[in-house]
Amino acid sequence: MSTLKIKKGDTVKVIAGKDNGKEGKVISIDRSKGRVLVEGINMITKHTKPSQANPNGGIIQREAPIDLSNVMYVHKGEATRIGFKFEGDKKVRYAKSTGEVID
Repeated sequence: MSTLKIKKGDTVKVIAGKDNGKEGKVISIDRSKGRVLVEGINMITKHTKPSQANPNGGIIQREAPIDLSNVMYVHKGEATRIGFKFEGDKKVRYAKSTGEVID
């Protein structure tokens, strides 16, 4: 599979769906399914049975995965596309709107 342009810890903006326009930090990425878990985005209610960790059980709120194509990287407060280029012999990500290297 090709290199993903979004990484864990990046700040992203949702560009489609019910949470359109919201921003959050990437918690995890499922490379095989092309889905991403973003902090505070796509919240669902889950009914849980009592367990050791949660003795009472009940209804909890948690994030659900969102498709990778529905999020966009945020660079300096602005959503931007990401490209790759070589600096010397190292491959780096850069923001296409400004041309600045991200990492």
